[in-house]
Amino acid sequence: MSVGEEVREEQGRPQQSLGTAAARNLATTTKSVPQMQEISSRWLLRMLPWVDVQGGTYRVNRRLTYAVGDGRITFVKTGDRVEVIPAELGELPALRGYEDDGVLSELAQRCRQREIAAGQVIASFGNQSEEVYLLAHGRAEKVGTGPYGDDQVLGVLADGAHFGDQALLDPDAMWEYTVRADTACTVLILSRHDFQQVAERADSLRDHLRRLRSIPGQRTNKYGEKEVDLAAGHSGEPDIPHTFVDYEARPREYELSIAQTVLRIHSRVADLYNQPMNQTEQQLRLTVEALKERQEHELINNRDFGLLHNCEYDQRIQPHDGVPSPDDMDELLSRRRSTKLFLAHPRAIAAFGRELNKRGLVPETIDIGGNRIPTWRGVPIYPCNKIPVTEARTSSIIAMRTGEDDQGVIGLRAKGIPDEIEPSLSVRFMGINEQAIVKYLVTSYFSAAVLVPDALGVLENIEVGRWR
Repeated sequence: MSVGEEVREEQGRPQQSLGTAAARNLATTTKSVPQMQEISSRWLLRMLPWVDVQGGTYRVNRRLTYAVGDGRITFVKTGDRVEVIPAELGELPALRGYEDDGVLSELAQRCRQREIAAGQVIASFGNQSEEVYLLAHGRAEKVGTGPYGDDQVLGVLADGAHFGDQALLDPDAMWEYTVRADTACTVLILSRHDFQQVAERADSLRDHLRRLRSIPGQRTNKYGEKEVDLAAGHSGEPDIPHTFVDYEARPREYELSIAQTVLRIHSRVADLYNQPMNQTEQQLRLTVEALKERQEHELINNRDFGLLHNCEYDQRIQPHDGVPSPDDMDELLSRRRSTKLFLAHPRAIAAFGRELNKRGLVPETIDIGGNRIPTWRGVPIYPCNKIPVTEARTSSIIAMRTGEDDQGVIGLRAKGIPDEIEPSLSVRFMGINEQAIVKYLVTSYFSAAVLVPDALGVLENIEVGRWR
């Protein structure tokens, strides 16, 4: 017995008209184009100014800077034992540019591990500085004295930070602030005594320190650039100073990165199943969408040119209370002029919204392309799901100044490549193989460059899962 007969028997009466199931065999079906959940708003690709690159390389020329080590240090953890990677000691000011692996390994072995409880003072203001501290894990605050005698938080230190490095070069160095553990911390300590013992046996290290001590005689501005000698406010006929602007001898060059795939379509599908939609066009459309999603992911997370990895350490700040507060956003804004946009994971935007609600604040919104985008101090906060959220439910918020004219962050592309369907994106026919499969090479060239360090800032380690 058929299903239709069962239904008629259950209803107790015979069918009096054509059923819908049979009727559909003669009807035309209206279809949608293939849908794709992976497609996101991709605000970074839309808002980043793009610069066309010739020769596949973009060189960022800057004034000569006498760099001091202020980078982040990486550690290796084995069980409860933490060790610093020897080459990472080159981030300390005293060891910037020093490359003797043997000496660095010995220095790394002399670092002593110490566990510090939350609330414990690591270093006290006014005491002699005899050790450099490498913060492997945890969070600490630099505390100073305010203008009215009360304690004032000068900054927040997190994983990979270091402090007290002046002790390695200056035997009379004093602590200019107090460092207090905000959470339980794991630190590695290298004493000046151990450092000097290694230097006494290593000629290369002594030579390096001798060269390093000659640099402070060079007058620099607050950014470490060679100062331009000027005269102002003078009268009469004094000698006018002579000067020149020096450039970096080896400026950084950004080579265009690449994202590629080979799209395969059987010729039978391409020939016979093209109505009402062209199968080749739809396959290419979805492939290009996936390629653009990967492109934005690389612009955020690539270790070579990604924004999260190219932000200078002094442009990275930590939240004062873990959650992204209006105070933290104000500090992030204050680190640069003409901030054009924020980028944040949607969960980070929600966490910031909760903090605004607690204070009774309502952020303004602006209309961009028909989308209502929240702002802070007039700067739009664009959602970007490519910014990672860690297992500990922490994330980051990126602030950028953009454009070549403003010495900001720019996107790099190669416009005019063969078989281009969009700027710097090509679809190239690769032929048909013996199985009658048509192949297309889909390629995108891209990168990003930070023209000056303060164009990019990051609010790190913000908690996105706290609801209290």
